[in-house]
Amino acid sequence: MGKKKEKTKDKDKVKEKNVKERAVEAAAPEVIELGPSGAAASSTESQEMVLPILPLRGTVVFPQTVVPLAAAQARSLRLIDEVMSGDRSVGVVLQHDAEQEGAGPGEVHQIGVIGTILQMMRVPDGSVRLAIQGNERMQVVDWVAEEPYLIAKVRRAPEDQTDSDEVQALSRNTLELFQRLVELVPHLPDELVTAALNIDDPQHLAYMVASNLRMEPEERQQLLEIDTLQEKLTFLNQFITKELDVLELGKRLQTEVQEELGKSQREYYLREQMKAIRRELGEENETEAEITELRQKIDEVGMPEEAEREARRELDRLSKLPPAAAEYGVIKTYLDWLTALPWNTSTEGEIDIVKAREILDEDHYDLEKVKDRILEYLAVRKLKQDQLAELRAEHEGDEEAIDDSHLTLNREPIICFVGPPGVGKTSLAQSIARALGRELTRMSLGGVRDEAEIRGHRRTYVGAMPGRIIQAIRRAGTNDPVFVLDEVDKLGADWRGDPSSALLEVLDPEQNNAFRDHYLDVAFDLSKVMFIATANMLDQIPPPLRDRMEIINLAGYTDDDKLNIARRYLVPKQMKANGIARLNIEWTDEAILQIIQHYTREAGVRSLEREIGSVCRKIATKVAEGQDAPAEVTIEQVRDALGRPRFFYEEAAARTSQPGVAIGVGVSGAGGDIMFLEATRMPGKGSLQVTGQLGDVMKESAHAALSFVRSRANDLKIDPEFFQNSDIHIHVPAGAVPKDGPSAGVAMTTAIISLLTATPVLDDVAMTGEITLRGQVLPVGGIKEKALAANRAGLTRFILPYRNEVDLDDIPVELKEKMTFIPAKSMDDVLEAAMPPKFNKNRKPLLANGKSAKTSRTEELVASGQ
Repeated sequence: MGKKKEKTKDKDKVKEKNVKERAVEAAAPEVIELGPSGAAASSTESQEMVLPILPLRGTVVFPQTVVPLAAAQARSLRLIDEVMSGDRSVGVVLQHDAEQEGAGPGEVHQIGVIGTILQMMRVPDGSVRLAIQGNERMQVVDWVAEEPYLIAKVRRAPEDQTDSDEVQALSRNTLELFQRLVELVPHLPDELVTAALNIDDPQHLAYMVASNLRMEPEERQQLLEIDTLQEKLTFLNQFITKELDVLELGKRLQTEVQEELGKSQREYYLREQMKAIRRELGEENETEAEITELRQKIDEVGMPEEAEREARRELDRLSKLPPAAAEYGVIKTYLDWLTALPWNTSTEGEIDIVKAREILDEDHYDLEKVKDRILEYLAVRKLKQDQLAELRAEHEGDEEAIDDSHLTLNREPIICFVGPPGVGKTSLAQSIARALGRELTRMSLGGVRDEAEIRGHRRTYVGAMPGRIIQAIRRAGTNDPVFVLDEVDKLGADWRGDPSSALLEVLDPEQNNAFRDHYLDVAFDLSKVMFIATANMLDQIPPPLRDRMEIINLAGYTDDDKLNIARRYLVPKQMKANGIARLNIEWTDEAILQIIQHYTREAGVRSLEREIGSVCRKIATKVAEGQDAPAEVTIEQVRDALGRPRFFYEEAAARTSQPGVAIGVGVSGAGGDIMFLEATRMPGKGSLQVTGQLGDVMKESAHAALSFVRSRANDLKIDPEFFQNSDIHIHVPAGAVPKDGPSAGVAMTTAIISLLTATPVLDDVAMTGEITLRGQVLPVGGIKEKALAANRAGLTRFILPYRNEVDLDDIPVELKEKMTFIPAKSMDDVLEAAMPPKFNKNRKPLLANGKSAKTSRTEELVASGQ
């Protein structure tokens, strides 16, 4: 029995109590003999006595049993110490609330047991462990004291033990039922049956059996309070019979499952056991519950007719499949996707044009063209909404009449923002979503090479999923979000697929109202979605895809633009992000311009924001070290925080001080930038070498430039035989950066003329334009980006093709005030502006007929290809 106690020490409290009670009671016949020698049994013959009372929590002590107890409360410890120094007699009663500390009179039951403490053991945590033997039943008559522990006047309350045939029959039935119970409960040892067979006293048998049953404390107390032995045995028989019914039902269910499954896996066995239990309780099984839930979702989600028909067909198939079937999970996942899509959920509310303009102005500086386009779209949509509302009111819900009006709201514009990094393309889309009151979802297309990323995989593949379009719509939870297609110019196209072709259907307003994902294979309406694409380079977007989008160019910012953006947005944002917003530090315009002009060279403002953040972190570090924060940020503090300047305006003057160098301007994905085109001459046999990782078009421009100079050598007072004994080398620095395009033709021609005439090009002029063999200057693109790049480099004059003069309308007013723009029809105009006056005074006109380019209408038509 000691071994049994050791095995149960680490179990939870309830199991420990039950098992220890049973283990002690197995030896009950030996312990009961100590009863007559107990102090309570040998005390006065009076029916009333005064005893210390020990309240028990969740435990009931029966007469003629031994129960292990634990005590830790100070009041209980005082009682135990007092009792152990006397006759060891104590009254034990069950308190009403097992969670209550220090129960007093009125908080315990009146019927309890007079017991004797057989053994006490102190443990290191300060509590004590007891073994109490219950002697006889008692009833509390009156409370004598509450301190230092409970003391009460009690009266012995023995049961009516009248022996009768009914009592004997109930005793035998109790013994028989207990034997069956021990057989069904694995943790009850067989020795308990042996002990019960050796008990002749019916009352002793009743308490011994009860102490080994899984009874709630209140049920034990109810058994203790029954006055007659016959009623006590009847109660016990009823309880055991109910327990046997539950146990036998469980065993029967277990037997049925085992017969059905045989040697199946344990997990499957447990599922079948749960099914058998539900079947016994009359509940539906898990599969039926799933099918019912899916059917309810299909009814509620409001699918179109085609999608609903497909969903119900698949649901019917699902209901006929067992859960273990391989196709069960595939169909269920498919139905989960169908029912999770927002077929009829929209978020757009009433359109407020004034509020939309406020939001756009609040989030972005300038960008007036973009804002006007968004407000135009909102205005048209608002008017359509008003007209539809009037039609519905006029025709009282007659949808046919409304359809005949051909008035629809579902033709959303498909806009593509094209511009260098950092000019606010993605953040502008976020502001549009906020102004429209719609959800925003985003998909990055950079590096996507698989068409299935857009359209999804067919369900025949293992692990198939819908495409990223449908996934994003599901995440948004609405069928009319603002959908940002980021980096659309970086889509891949190779043997693995061409996702840009898959986007043609998505971005076509005539088709996307019935977009069919390969996985869903039912039409989903994307016409309510407002698609906004972003790109750095327009040329890299396939023409069919470009044709489906409304292109809005976002050029770079001027220094004034960047100053305003930094003041309104970047400085407050970075000061807040770095924990110094509460210091109210002022930033001088000079300090911000110092960062713009000497620490960044970009079209956007990302590098500017990073540098401002660096200055803020330096200030935060000083404050954290206990130093005083500066009252304002000046040029000196910028220099201390960011180190030496990285960009200088003096670079252009230094590099063009020698003949053979001209400043051209190009456009890349990062915006516009200036290029120094260098030409040099060396002894040779008349070859032309071009370096700088140039493309074929740019190399051809170099050959055209050299051919033009050779053909006009006399007019330029250059030795016509110079090419026979010399080699020409043209180089465009930043050789690691690929370059291509015809717009450097004018700059190459100017650099060769400067080299061969030993005349440096003026250091304040940048130029762009395509050159012909007749010296005409043809138009090129990206004038605004190129002008901004020239301004960032500190140049004050800009030569552009004459036919690009209309593009000056896009140039900011402040930039027009800072720079001089010189339209050029031919190389005569270019040299007039780019070369020193002395050089132009001595040369002849370069046109073949000797006339000025400014007076020849015929040559203008030739230059335009007419």
